[in-house]
Amino acid sequence: MIAIIDYGAGNLFSVHNALNYLGLSHEITRDAGAIERADGLILPGVGAFPDAMGMLKDTGLLPVIQKEALHKPFLGICLGMQLLFERGTEFRETEGLGLLPGSVDKMVTPYKIPHMGWNHLRKNGDSPLLKGIPDGSSVYFVHSFMANTPTENVSAYADYGTAIPALVERGHLFGAQFHPEKSGEVGLQILRNFGALLGGAV
Repeated sequence: MIAIIDYGAGNLFSVHNALNYLGLSHEITRDAGAIERADGLILPGVGAFPDAMGMLKDTGLLPVIQKEALHKPFLGICLGMQLLFERGTEFRETEGLGLLPGSVDKMVTPYKIPHMGWNHLRKNGDSPLLKGIPDGSSVYFVHSFMANTPTENVSAYADYGTAIPALVERGHLFGAQFHPEKSGEVGLQILRNFGALLGGAV
């Protein structure tokens, strides 16, 4: 079972609908016990980094999320991916979940911000989430901030006048800057691949 973490800043129902379509067992929850019992976790997110971290703290779920993310498949989506890092600089410097090294900063690009719409994934090594996904496949983005993290944590980039970490990972921990639940068959395959990891949780 996948727990979709509800903390007030997530695009919950698009993710719920995609998992329903794939037949992946899941529940939307803000209950610490349900998060502990789940085989995998998804942290969605839309909005501003400091507001989202404030909402997460208000739920009291920070300790259980940080603990459970260390030993079971975990996927952060869009802002949920950005929260995985040590800090964000949107409006003010804000401490993140600290699960991945690096910061989330305003995108520097000659192109229009936000980066909105379809863009190509460029693989940077193998990733279990990209199994069956050809290099150059298109996914859907909506964001103005991007992760700055060592390249060994990045399994795919997108080019938007700068190299944007599109998919990050370390062990069972993954973050997608794009929205797999809004990315057609490519996104569904990525979520299908995430679901396939649940049996490998330790």
